[in-house]
Amino acid sequence: MLTHQFNPYSACTSILVGKNASADGSTMIGRNEDSRSAWAKKFVVHPHTEFATPQVFKSNDEDHPFTMTLPTIQAKYTATPEWTPKYGLFEEDGINEYGVAMSATESAYCNARVLAADPYVKDGIGEEAMVTVTLPYIHSAREGVEHLGRIVEDHGTYETNGILFSDADEVWYMETGAGHYWVAQRIPDDAYAVVANQLAIQEIDLADHDNFLYAKGIRNFVLDNQLASMDNGLNFREVFGTADLSDLHYNTPRVWYGQKYFTPDVPQEPESFTLPFIQRASGLIHIDQVQHYLASHYEGTPFDPVGNGTKAEKHTYRPISLAKTQESHVLQIREDLPKETCGIHWLAMGVAAESVYVPFYAGASDTPAAYQVATEKYDPTSAYWIFKHVGVLVDAHYHELHGDMQAAQKELAIALGHHLIVTDHEIAALTGDALTAKLTQANQEAADMAIQAMQTLTADLITKSTDMSPLNYQTDLNL
Repeated sequence: MLTHQFNPYSACTSILVGKNASADGSTMIGRNEDSRSAWAKKFVVHPHTEFATPQVFKSNDEDHPFTMTLPTIQAKYTATPEWTPKYGLFEEDGINEYGVAMSATESAYCNARVLAADPYVKDGIGEEAMVTVTLPYIHSAREGVEHLGRIVEDHGTYETNGILFSDADEVWYMETGAGHYWVAQRIPDDAYAVVANQLAIQEIDLADHDNFLYAKGIRNFVLDNQLASMDNGLNFREVFGTADLSDLHYNTPRVWYGQKYFTPDVPQEPESFTLPFIQRASGLIHIDQVQHYLASHYEGTPFDPVGNGTKAEKHTYRPISLAKTQESHVLQIREDLPKETCGIHWLAMGVAAESVYVPFYAGASDTPAAYQVATEKYDPTSAYWIFKHVGVLVDAHYHELHGDMQAAQKELAIALGHHLIVTDHEIAALTGDALTAKLTQANQEAADMAIQAMQTLTADLITKSTDMSPLNYQTDLNL
């Protein structure tokens, strides 16, 4: 994520996993939405809606007044909008009623020579609108790429982004470059990819339409502007992207750590500009491993900010999970299940390292009330702030209290995983309204479990913290 009102170096980390690379045959796309340390998010379900006439989308972003006409049929979809629409909706991630998942965006950067040939478009589409104008209107991951691609070509864009799409069969990563150009690559079924604020897609096979999609005219654009010879094809990362000093400390280390975690037998360096986009894991990837990566901060290396490295080492690289994470999500589309039950929207409010991924069925009709409360300042009834409160308490005395937090996280993760398995069995024979009601109930139960566990942990942390004041003194109790 990257928004104009925030620090330009606050941005996200993404992961995409093909169906044959996962342990259960599901596809998975996930991302940390990083922007600001106190910027609350909601979790909502938009209902299926059919309008008599086409609707018009108008952005609330005064700096980028994007407008477009929308189709008359809007599918039901989940989303995580911000507490205020003042700067735009930023719905960011969700799963629609057709079993299609989308996460937008992974902010990236385009180089100056490409932008000189095709400048950004001030009133073009940006991150804040992408999910809203795309996810309710697509029936597959591939269609999502094509739909958003047409918008970028017709309206332009005012920033460079990476967008994740998935359905039960395919996973796609799409990148915009300059004002009107884009490419997308299908993640091979047996592969994964991790992305960290750089244009990541490498060689584009313009003749392979099964695995690559791209803006019309992109070949001529590159040739006409002498951006590359195209004799050896198009390497999108090299032609459109950046490779500067900030990349070495801010971006590439996160890709290195992800590939080190999933593919430890391949030696690589954290400051390498040649890390591959597509990688194969050493073993099948489980959902909790995807979550672990998004919640990681270079554990087991000298670069862990709360580890045992030197002061310089601990602050050398930007970690994957950090204080500016608003929410982290993994969108899992499970194989051989009906559209109503295949999609699980795993959601960790706040900092993933100090939160828990709660599984929500995307087929539910509503979200738990606590997840619909998002405010600028702390509110004890808000799921976002309940999870953030735990993180703030632990951060104040990290080494003394993080063990308590980790124990609670593990216990809750086990309970939530069991709850999902039990619910899957209970809903197997249900259809229609009965199924929707049960999914909505199950989501409420999962939320209740998570919130109660966090509130109990908060009480324990506050109690323990009372004796950790800098004004403390070892008083003789006999005095």
